[in-house]
Amino acid sequence: MCYITLVIVKILGRIILMNRFKLSLLALIASLSVSTMGASIDHIQNYSAEYGGNPAQQGAINVGSTVYFNPAGLMRLENGTYIVGGIQYAFGDQNMSQGGRDFSTNLSSPIPNFALYKKTDDGAYFWTMGAVGGGAELEYKDSIPLPDVVPGKMNFNDLLTGTNVKGSNAYAQTTLGKAFNLTDKWSASLAVRGVYGKRTLKADTTLKTSIPLLLLTGKPDDFGKNALNKGDASIDSEREAYGFGGQFGLNYAPNDRLNIGFRYDTKVKLKFKTKSDISDSTKGALGIGVSDALLGLYPVYKDGEKLRRDLPALAALGASYKVTEQWTTFVGGNYYFNESATMDRIGKTNVDYKNGWEISVGSEYWFTPQIAWLVGFNYADTGAPDKSFAATEYALNSTMLGTGVKYRPNETIEWTVAFNHYIYDSRTVNDIKYEKEISSIGINFVKKF
Repeated sequence: MCYITLVIVKILGRIILMNRFKLSLLALIASLSVSTMGASIDHIQNYSAEYGGNPAQQGAINVGSTVYFNPAGLMRLENGTYIVGGIQYAFGDQNMSQGGRDFSTNLSSPIPNFALYKKTDDGAYFWTMGAVGGGAELEYKDSIPLPDVVPGKMNFNDLLTGTNVKGSNAYAQTTLGKAFNLTDKWSASLAVRGVYGKRTLKADTTLKTSIPLLLLTGKPDDFGKNALNKGDASIDSEREAYGFGGQFGLNYAPNDRLNIGFRYDTKVKLKFKTKSDISDSTKGALGIGVSDALLGLYPVYKDGEKLRRDLPALAALGASYKVTEQWTTFVGGNYYFNESATMDRIGKTNVDYKNGWEISVGSEYWFTPQIAWLVGFNYADTGAPDKSFAATEYALNSTMLGTGVKYRPNETIEWTVAFNHYIYDSRTVNDIKYEKEISSIGINFVKKF
């Protein structure tokens, strides 16, 4: 979850044998892209602070979050012009462990949100801005899990020093649309969305000693020949993309107590263009045949390369039910169409992501006309297979618990303060254990004119 995303870092270390068994040192530190929060590979749902206290917003009717999660439901609000603004702050840590060694990093990131909408009898016009995917910037200052040079005897980290890996993955969105009544019970919304994505990677390391080819092949005639020479290697990469999509919504209010909302966000095609600076003094890691080594494995990092990594389509469905005048309950779910999106590839191979999903429940209770208590629960399945962990992803299933408070000093102002905590499932893939622990606190403000 992060400003904008929030962005993350994900990492793959792999040894590449090329030509005369040359190693690509930078291939060990060249892939990084872990989604910090959300049930999709890149998506996040932290559109407003209210989500932190009650994530089941898909069928909600309120002044602070309906514009983001259920825009067709804007027709159920009072006429007026509304300004919504807020910020969330995510913090926590991510940790990978291998062979008794921990590789951890702290996460710290703001996530702003803004919306402006006007509701009349004839319709509602709305505009939103904020994060839509990615995660916070992460930095691993003491290397990352890497493969063994000699299986079971020597790890590549034993030969490196000063290894630093820093990356980010952030998507910002802006949505402009209109809601309108179909009947006295049904309303709909149509909108266009613009998405900007930025993914960065900086990594550097030093090989402390040359690696004999004999160590890798076991052949006596390779004695005296080096697969990789002592030296430094680094990469500084930035990838950017712009894309557009549509948004469609429906809302059904059969009576004064029950409300059902539906939203569909289309896939946003994003073709990322790379600006990359790669240097190497090991005389072998990135020398002759480099296109067959590092850039062959990770073509996304080749300077000037253009490759797709789409933001998958999303379908959201939820309901809210007013049990009493003071108490409303909520349920909702999201489904992420990861399988139909084009993702980054390794070489010529695409990772087959599964579709992701999540389900939420929540409650809102007004103790007085001024103060309400929020509480909610969310479970998310990312759809990330083991193969994606070994390649380029670090997306863990999670359980989220949230709570918060709403305060209305008068009929035109509303404040929301919320806190949530994500409990992630740990996962071990290829002897590497992946873990996360993230929390968020947020504040939201609404003014009606």
